[in-house]
Amino acid sequence: MSKPRWWAELSLIAVVYAAYSGGRLLVRGDEASAVAHGLGILRVERALGIDAESPLNRLFTDVPALGVPADFAYASLHYLVTPALLIWLFRRRPAEYRAARTWLTVSTLLGLVGFTLLPTCPPRLLDPAYGFTDTMAHFSAYGWWGGEASAPRGLGGMTNQYAAMPSLHVGWALWCGVMLWRYGRTPAAKALGVAYPLLTTVVVMGTANHYLLDAVAGAAVMGAGLLLTPHALRFVGRLRGRAEAPPVVSGGCETSTGERIPGQRSVTTSADDTSTWGLPCPSGAEDSGKAR
Repeated sequence: MSKPRWWAELSLIAVVYAAYSGGRLLVRGDEASAVAHGLGILRVERALGIDAESPLNRLFTDVPALGVPADFAYASLHYLVTPALLIWLFRRRPAEYRAARTWLTVSTLLGLVGFTLLPTCPPRLLDPAYGFTDTMAHFSAYGWWGGEASAPRGLGGMTNQYAAMPSLHVGWALWCGVMLWRYGRTPAAKALGVAYPLLTTVVVMGTANHYLLDAVAGAAVMGAGLLLTPHALRFVGRLRGRAEAPPVVSGGCETSTGERIPGQRSVTTSADDTSTWGLPCPSGAEDSGKAR
């Protein structure tokens, strides 16, 4: 299998990211259904006693030393760590890069399906009576984001704030963690591979951007993407093979009398001064002719 070309990979990643961003905007969903889905998730979690986002959000709100760094992490690491690891794999692990990139791509597309089918209001946008504080709005004076989303001020309208289920922040972080664990050469890299997805899960809940079940769904989407990756690779391989396969004109060493192959030169033999428009004869054919 040929080594991936950097320009082709960059184009593919740009297309996938554009689909990810554009898809989030196109499937915003109405506010009423998104709020209903969010409250439904919250009720299930509270009935099971697993609403970990509630105490974490109170802690992050009351302690700026935790809340402010968490907001910076939420607004930036998602868009920095994942591309950095893709570049690292492309340069240092080209044999494993294609499967890793395909896993991330397939999982991201599955996440878009989730955004389409289940627009979900995150905890931070629920009525304050439910006890959540939007830490990014609360600490907006410390960063570049505004009160609408993690986007830069004035660009909040360009994001879909109801794309909470599943959490691709957690999903992408899990992918990064697996890559660091599998291909990192030092204990520190492997430790980071474990810590990064766990830290991201705590951050998305503490900032009230996701419910615990959003994080679980993000991990499930990555699991489904991993299972579908071999099938996607085989499908793409078949398409590439069909596109690159040369046309078969003749199975023999020369064509029928008078048949021309476009672009092939005629060869005049000195023995009978006739022209043939054929493919090269198998090795040894000329020697056998001389032997006659």
